[in-house]
Amino acid sequence: MKISCIWEHNGGDSILFADKYVGAFTRGSSKDSALQKMPAEIRSYIRWKGGVIPDYFECEIIQEKRSELTVSDADSDVIFDSERKELSVTEYADLKALALKSAQDFWTLYQAIPDKNKSCLPVRQTFYGQVPRTAHEMYEHTKNVNDYYFGEIEVSADNAGNILECRERGFAALESRSDFLKNAVFVGSYDEEWSLRKMLRRFVWHDRIHAKSMYRMAVKTFGDKSVPNVFWFDI
Repeated sequence: MKISCIWEHNGGDSILFADKYVGAFTRGSSKDSALQKMPAEIRSYIRWKGGVIPDYFECEIIQEKRSELTVSDADSDVIFDSERKELSVTEYADLKALALKSAQDFWTLYQAIPDKNKSCLPVRQTFYGQVPRTAHEMYEHTKNVNDYYFGEIEVSADNAGNILECRERGFAALESRSDFLKNAVFVGSYDEEWSLRKMLRRFVWHDRIHAKSMYRMAVKTFGDKSVPNVFWFDI
């Protein structure tokens, strides 16, 4: 089976996104390094969604974005060519369900952490500030992009309640607009292009990044039997 990939890179650092597996991604110090990780990512992703895993994968690059962002810190601003297309009612329902499943699973993982303010990870600074270390910091960071992501497609949202609750309210606000399935492309913060399709993908992608970090931190801090691997990461 072919995996169509979008390649975003800054120098050697690369992020690969799987076009048909919304939110699936790999990173590496080179394109080849990221490509080698993609079959394992897709197997993990399919297990998370409850699908049948093919015996064979072949990756192909269908779009390239040269970036000025810090790709090694998972900073990204690419919009896929496919994310400019209108949505059908069925497509939207499926993508929304995936974004809500992702939020629910993130909430389940967070609730299972024995001590949400304890971490064995060292302090690490990036250009954007200190990297979240504890489960609480990771959860708050992940939840609190809600108003930002919806705001980039001109939908008013907030970050109140848990990660699932605020995301559900954002979708309710979106659906009050009669034309939301037209999937208009907006120029948002920092001149980044956004669409509804991109926002739906970004929610799952962002959840997956920080759920993986939270799970790895919890295994190192509390032991490998302390938390459920609800996202089916291949660690």
